[in-house]
Amino acid sequence: MSIESFDHRERRGRPLYRADQVRELDRRTIAAGVDGFALMQRAAMAAWQSLKARWPGAGAITVLCGGGNNGGDGHVLAALAAAEGLVVQRILLKTVDDLAGDARRAAEMASAAGVGVEPWRPGLTLRGELVVDALLGTGLGGEVRGDIRDVIAAVNESGLPVLAIDIPSGLHADTGAVLGAAVRATRTVTFIGDKLGLHTGAAPAHVGELDFRALGVDAEAQADLLPAARRLDAGLIGAWLVPRERNAHKGDFGHALILGGAPGFGGAALLAAEACVRLGAGKVSLATAPAHVTASLVRRPEVMVHGVRGAADLGDLPGLAGVLVVGPGLGQGSWGQGMLQAALQAGKPLVVDADGLNLLATRWSGERRDDWILTPHPGEAARLLGISAAAVEADRPAAAFELQRRRGGVVVLKGAGTLVAGPAGLAVCPFGNPGMASGGMGDALSGILGGLLAQGLPLETVARLGVLVHALAADMAADDSGERGLLAGDLASYAQLLINPGTGDDHAAATR
Repeated sequence: MSIESFDHRERRGRPLYRADQVRELDRRTIAAGVDGFALMQRAAMAAWQSLKARWPGAGAITVLCGGGNNGGDGHVLAALAAAEGLVVQRILLKTVDDLAGDARRAAEMASAAGVGVEPWRPGLTLRGELVVDALLGTGLGGEVRGDIRDVIAAVNESGLPVLAIDIPSGLHADTGAVLGAAVRATRTVTFIGDKLGLHTGAAPAHVGELDFRALGVDAEAQADLLPAARRLDAGLIGAWLVPRERNAHKGDFGHALILGGAPGFGGAALLAAEACVRLGAGKVSLATAPAHVTASLVRRPEVMVHGVRGAADLGDLPGLAGVLVVGPGLGQGSWGQGMLQAALQAGKPLVVDADGLNLLATRWSGERRDDWILTPHPGEAARLLGISAAAVEADRPAAAFELQRRRGGVVVLKGAGTLVAGPAGLAVCPFGNPGMASGGMGDALSGILGGLLAQGLPLETVARLGVLVHALAADMAADDSGERGLLAGDLASYAQLLINPGTGDDHAAATR
């Protein structure tokens, strides 16, 4: 495969930018001859179209306008709504006289269109059928306080649907962290460049439906302005997992060894092994405590299970496999320590999860490799970095990059908006659902990664594909049976459909 085709496949998915990059795009667009106020009007029109598409029958709206250009977008939208006959309640956090530049021009435009104004005061009733959040833009850096915080609380307590303009007020545009308080939007319409912070951390609970409008700006035409991340796209699956040759045999698709399932913790290793074999590895072996052998044979006889009382019983198993997955049900006792040490000494590509990560933090703190995928949740990432889980969640992209810098390879930071950090940069997974908040989901991901890695795909591609398949499989399972009660064991069969594009007409949309 050529370098060009590799790059093309890896570049699939919408580019995501930091707030300062989008401001630079905005500046360059104006410098190229687009009037700043005209650009504001273009954004407001896009937001108005988004509102009408989502709530076509709305007859009355409340528009909350802050003091900056985000508020200016709200003023123009209020004028557009009034021109089409809607009843508009316009609430201001700053008086028109206190505004400047395009924001003031927009406010005066709305007033000239006959839209009244009300200053914000505690207890003010939001009279619209829905609320437009034009309070704060992407430049917010510190916690919201005072009147803004009170307004956000009133919006969230109102129970009304909300359209957020550019970003839900109070959400950090780069990290997805809530800065004290943040609007919970029903829909967010964002402009010019999609923002990284709309896709990870707390963002999924605040953004709602995301409607991206480029406003005629081609961000990727700016060759010197590299995206901060890329949003994973389902098309990546079909781009890499092409149909197999008709004369293929199992030796063509690798041999993965799962090391896990200390005494009393066999379920995790079984989940990983099943996911691994469903993802198409030619051969899958499982080294687990002897007590779990029978359960493995009953659950999945295609997996070659070996009962091992400790690392000495492994023999040449690690040497025979091409890829090792270590961590599911590993435990942190002597059994788990021996398995991890054997895996590290085998010199094979690794997927490390769960207690494998905890042992790396406590007993192999200096270990760094270029041939492994580490899959921590925020707590495990915090232990590896020597910080708190709250600090990880406060800036997930920075935590993922720092862990990758220290440990090498590719890092998968799990959670809402899972991040994949590797040499090629950062990728964000926009899929998945709250039903994944159940035991064993990480073990299934480890098995998926091991199964893909065994088939000879590049390490970073495997991490991105595996995260994508894992999340989409969970979404398919939730579509069929609901989020509550979703089990990790449900994912393997859906994942098999996903990695065979075109299979299963009922789920064809998931592979497009």
